[in-house]
Amino acid sequence: MDPSMASRRTEEHHLFVSRGKVLLVEPDPRDRHFYSEILQQRGLEVCACASYLEGIRCLDSGPVDLVVINQGSSAFEGRILLERALMIDRHLPVVVLTRSVDMNCYLEAMQLGAVDYLEKPLAPTEIVRAVETHLRPRCVAA
Repeated sequence: MDPSMASRRTEEHHLFVSRGKVLLVEPDPRDRHFYSEILQQRGLEVCACASYLEGIRCLDSGPVDLVVINQGSSAFEGRILLERALMIDRHLPVVVLTRSVDMNCYLEAMQLGAVDYLEKPLAPTEIVRAVETHLRPRCVAA
């Protein structure tokens, strides 16, 4: 491997390691495991939850730097977690994932304060790109 490439990968890894904790709420066990593994391999701490209620408990137990939630159905069950996350910290980035795009859910998510709305399945590069784009450091000057 080219030494400059190895150095760049090490730099990227250190950037991610210092950047914090992601709350992932994904009811589908395969998707939850897949996305958790990808983010953990990038050096992130991941709190992976199977339900919205479990996600709220994780939110209430301590700070997170980014929230990734599954929309649920066209009833947008993920709304409860999106609202709770932004009630705790209105600047907390929330990314909504969905298996089938619903324009009403998209508009609602964005109006409530989501920073992104992505259709699954996501390739590893897509979930990493979304997290890298929206993740903010834990300690931000006020």
